[in-house]
Order: sequence, then C-alpha cells, then structure tokens
Amino acid sequence: MSLATPELESTQEFYSAVLGWTFRPDSLGEQFSVAMSGGSPVAGLGAVTSSLGMAVAWTPYFFVTSADTVAARIGERSATVAVGPVELGNGRACLASDPAGANFGFWEGDVRPGWRSGDHDAPAQLDLRTRDAFASAIFYAEVFEWASGRPDRCDVEYEHGAVIVRAAGRTVATLRGGAVESAPDPRIRPRWHVCFRVEDVGAAVAAAEAAGGTVTEPPTDTPFGYAAGLRDPDGGLFTVAATQPSHADATNKPQQTTT
Repeated sequence: MSLATPELESTQEFYSAVLGWTFRPDSLGEQFSVAMSGGSPVAGLGAVTSSLGMAVAWTPYFFVTSADTVAARIGERSATVAVGPVELGNGRACLASDPAGANFGFWEGDVRPGWRSGDHDAPAQLDLRTRDAFASAIFYAEVFEWASGRPDRCDVEYEHGAVIVRAAGRTVATLRGGAVESAPDPRIRPRWHVCFRVEDVGAAVAAAEAAGGTVTEPPTDTPFGYAAGLRDPDGGLFTVAATQPSHADATNKPQQTTT
C-alpha cells in the first residue's frame, strides 16, 4: 500500500494520531517514508508535487518481474497505463487503472521482507469493490499471471460471494462485485479499498476528526469486520476495521431488530 501526498510531515502526523504508526526513512529518498505498526511495515508514504496533477490516494502495488510486459498486457485489455514505467530508487514503478476504472500500481524491483496483508492478523487488507468481480478477476489474473498453476503465482478462488486471491495459502486480496454506481464520486466508483486494522474503530474515527479528517462511511458491519470509512485532510480515502467491536464501539453501534 502506498500513499501519494503533497506534504509528508503533516500526513505522518495525521496517521500517527489516528493509527498509532511510527515512521522510518526509506531508501527511495528523503521524500519517502515507511509506516510501521508493531514493528512491522504497513505502508509507504511519498510526497509528490502538486504540479504533477496526481490525486491524493491510497494505491495498492503488485510485484512484477517485468514492468514492461505487464504494461503491455494492460494496454492489450482496454485498460490504461497512466504513469510509467518510471525509474524509482532501485526499481521501476507504474500506475494504471483496470477496465472498470479502479486504480492500482505495480513494482519491478526489490521487495523488503515483512510486508503482509489480507490475513485476519495482518495490519492491512486489500478489497476491490467493482461492478463485476469475475470480469475483474480475469483481467488481473491475465495481467499478473494469477491462477497460472506456477508455485510463485497467486491462486484465485470464489468463496462467500467474493473472489479470494491467495499467495502461498495466505489471503492477500478480495474482489467483490455488486451494484456500484458510475457517478464520479470516489466513495462509490470502482476502486481498491485499503483497510487498516485498529483495536477501537470509534477511537480511530474520533482521532481522525480531531486531526482534520472526515468520516465517509459511519462505523458499521462490513466484509472487513466492524469498520468505518475515513478521508484524511488531503483527500486520501481509507478504511479502519476491528474484527470485534470494542465496548465503546458496541455502545455506538446501531441495534438490529427483527420483525
């Protein structure tokens, strides 16, 4: 997970207040940092100049062995390569969007150990919400060679109404379909949702509002667990979730009734 932001220091202060992250320098330069949670890397943050016209957004990056090959596959499938591949540190990065309009990136280069996503105890999750999960699964499988049967590639399965992507038996992402509107509202357009685990959703929401963020989706039960949608002060959208609501969360949670 990576966040492009116009001001690195203030962004670090926001996510430190909301998620308790600490930050360490990165080899990509002084305008990049790695967010740490419990001693594990969670996400990368990079400052980008406003003159580039890039929207502030959380973006998933997928490892590839050849950025040029993947970029060509994307273009062949009526999708868009927006930026790159460009040289970045000791690797090459690219930004793209799938045929439904969801943005993602990919990276050719070294991958640092310790990055984890997907599993119930991982600090972060990836969830694609789109119109047609099966069409998206086919696109990503062809582009990244998922479900190819090779031991170094991801497996794809359909479970509980979602497409599950696993690497070495570990869930790394889910793809969910449904009635997603086409209006140009970033909260409802097809996109990759980046979700971070917290102990107390209510406390994270309160901290985000106090630090200048806004609530886009009030706390409720979701496929992530008990979760809320947030926007940071610069516009970056993300989700916070707890597997079990805390006492405070449960107090504020709407009561369900049956008739």
